[in-house]
Amino acid sequence: MAIFQLEIADDDVARVFDAICSNYGRPDDVANPDYVVDETDPENPIYPVDEAGDPISATIPNPETQGDFTHRIVRQFLSEHVQAHEIEEAKKAAAAAVDSSVAITDPDA
Repeated sequence: MAIFQLEIADDDVARVFDAICSNYGRPDDVANPDYVVDETDPENPIYPVDEAGDPISATIPNPETQGDFTHRIVRQFLSEHVQAHEIEEAKKAAAAAVDSSVAITDPDA
């Protein structure tokens, strides 16, 4: 398997990560999987608390680092472009293989 690498100057790494994360919508916080509201009684929901009885936050810091997110987006970008290119080439090949000629004549001529 080939390895494709990029080198980014140390001073630019944060800028690149910030830009990709911003442009592709990486949230700083995500839904907390431990935040489950008991709505058995919709008029009196029970909100989750920790062992000490303190409220649990509905969100947590995003566990996917900016670096992991950026790598995922770059892989996704490359995959999408390969797919788009190969689909376009397949369409061209399919269109070239089709005999679209039609014999139409005027029966009165």
